[in-house]
Order: sequence, then structure tokens, then C-alpha cells
Amino acid sequence: MKLPRRQFLHLAAGAAALPTVTRIAWAQAYPLRPVRIVVPATAGGGLDVLARLMGQWLSERLGQPFIIENRPGAGTILGTEAVVRSPADGYTLLMIGVANAINATLYEKLNHNFIRDIAPVAGMIRGPKILVVNPAVPAKTVPEFIAYAKANPDKLNFASPGNGTSFHVAGEMFKMMAGVNMIHIPYRGGGPAVADLIGGQVQVMFTGPADSVGYIRAGKLRALAVTTATRSEMLADIPTVSEFLPGFETSQWFGLGAPTSMPSEIVDKLNKEINAALADPKIKARFADLGGMVLPGLPADFGKLIAEETEKWGKVVKFANIKPE
Repeated sequence: MKLPRRQFLHLAAGAAALPTVTRIAWAQAYPLRPVRIVVPATAGGGLDVLARLMGQWLSERLGQPFIIENRPGAGTILGTEAVVRSPADGYTLLMIGVANAINATLYEKLNHNFIRDIAPVAGMIRGPKILVVNPAVPAKTVPEFIAYAKANPDKLNFASPGNGTSFHVAGEMFKMMAGVNMIHIPYRGGGPAVADLIGGQVQVMFTGPADSVGYIRAGKLRALAVTTATRSEMLADIPTVSEFLPGFETSQWFGLGAPTSMPSEIVDKLNKEINAALADPKIKARFADLGGMVLPGLPADFGKLIAEETEKWGKVVKFANIKPE
């Protein structure tokens, strides 16, 4: 039977719309079962705490458990690759951060391409690192420290929680932009590094607020600057590095990602709920306790941040010839 042209076009248009209608209905019903959030780090750390806070919020809002699964190893690589290999159906998500952007160029051979294989869903938090020195260092400002480092090339040791960590590359970027030479001393974690900094075995370090603010207030460490573009509410009297080295900026940031081909309707639904959490006063206060500020925005905004960070750290990794441990 031959259909009239108008009726044929009407039926064809309806058929073409079916996948869209199905996807929208699927997104409206999502989630229908528990969702897994993979944390590519050990339990108890900042990334894990953040995931559990957001997982609880999403569970209450969407009516299904959001289960936290810790998959540490190889500087977030093991957990990331587990998510890359998972179905892109919205039931396996990934906590991501600056380490993912660094690893993209730090490792020459990965089984995934982070920007290609992981889609940004939503940013969550962004906070400063702090440039701290042992009080025996005769410098109370960034310019004084740069002058002291230039007068004592290769005599200052700067600590980090490990080779290729965000704190290590922050130090290498400082060396690059300030034109100073310091010896990098990698540790296995922030705790031992801070302990040796207090003890004077190393002289300088870029560290996180959780590891250092108590020691700064007790006078055991001296804070010279924070590394974000603007001053931190937690340390409002401490200047930024960029006030003395224009363009210097590095921060700890975290958010949520998913396998790239996850339906956009589910991405948008999760993004909306996460942004609602970031507007909640209790969540904002809890994030402030963690040393950061909320990072709201659309998936495209978070994707832009990831792309910019990947490019920035790629330049530093190449300049400093950083190799993974």
C-alpha cells in the first residue's frame, strides 16, 4: 500500500522522535537501581569524604542508594580505567580531580584518554594549596623567599606527597615561573612530608589546608601565600602567589564524571541535582570546613576547566621532565 506523502512524512517524523522520547523518559525515571560512585583513592581522604557527602545528597534526592566504591592505585589510574570500561548507562560514575589532568601527560602510555573517555558531569569544590616554609627560613613574603632561593641555588629542599602529585607539579611550576632552583624530595603521603617540614629536614612545601592550617596557627609553619587566583576565606590575611608572580594559579578541584557516551539527559539531571547541593547552606559550610569553595556550573563549564588544567600541567610536566614513580 502506498501512503500519501503527507501521511508518510508524519509517520517518519514520529518514528524519528521515538529515540528522543525514550531517552527523556529514561532520564526522568533514572535511577531505577543503586548507582556506583568510584573513588580512585583510599577511604578517609578528602576525595572520599566529598564523594560520601554528595552520594548521601543524591540518594535522598533521587531515591536510590549512591554507593561509594574505593578503587585506589597508580595515582587514580586504576579507578579511572574501571569506569572507562563500564557501561555508559548512568550507574557507574567517577570522582575526578586535578590528578586526572596531570596524569594525562605524566604517563606516556595509558589505556584511556581522559578527555575523550570521561565526560564531565559537574564540578563540586575548588580550594587552595598553601605555600609554607619552616620558620627557620628567613623569608616572610614570596618576594623574600624568591630572593633567598636565588641566593642559595639547590640548597633548599621542597617536599611533596609524591612524584607527579599536584603538590609536586605546583612546586615545579613555581620554580619555572620564579626562576629558582630547589631540590624536590618526594614522600609517601602528605603526613610524613609535613612532619619533616616541621622538623627542618626540608624547608618548603605546597600543601593543603587540612595538612597545614593547624600548624600555621600554632606557629610551627609559616604560610607565605595561597595558590588560588583570589585569597582564601580560611586564611584571609595571607596573599596569593599571583600577587607577586602574575598568572600563577593552582588549586585542588574535584567533581563528577562518567563514561563519555552516557545519555546527555542523565548528565543534565545529575548536574542539576549537584548544583542544588552546592547552593545548600549546609553543604557550602561543610565544603568550607574541607578548605574549599563550591564549584557550580554546567557540564561544559567543568569540561573547560579540565581541558585548561590538562594543557597547563602538560607544559609543566614537559618543562620539568617529570616522570612517574
